[in-house]
Amino acid sequence: MEDQKGKPGKNQLDIELNDEVAQGTYSNLAVITHSSAEFVLDFVRIMPGVPKAQVKSRIILTPEHAKRLLRALDDNIKKYEAVHGEIKDKGPGGLAMPMNFGGPTAQA
Repeated sequence: MEDQKGKPGKNQLDIELNDEVAQGTYSNLAVITHSSAEFVLDFVRIMPGVPKAQVKSRIILTPEHAKRLLRALDDNIKKYEAVHGEIKDKGPGGLAMPMNFGGPTAQA
């Protein structure tokens, strides 16, 4: 909590969000890799009809932070589903994303 002077309390962290970061970066694919020391999350935007995709953001986490992220996502998904209903999985691999985005498929 903040004290009466508007400064963060003893155990609080003042987090700033600048305008550019606040806009966010859209991603419809995440690629996750790891080593013994870190997890790397690459967020990719795939566009329909474009055979090449770019990594738009890369986040590097320690294994401990990756596990905390997993728990936080799980908690938030449960809260979301309590309000909006279950998020449906599609297919054996979980959420399936059609690579053609519902448009015409390429032919050879």
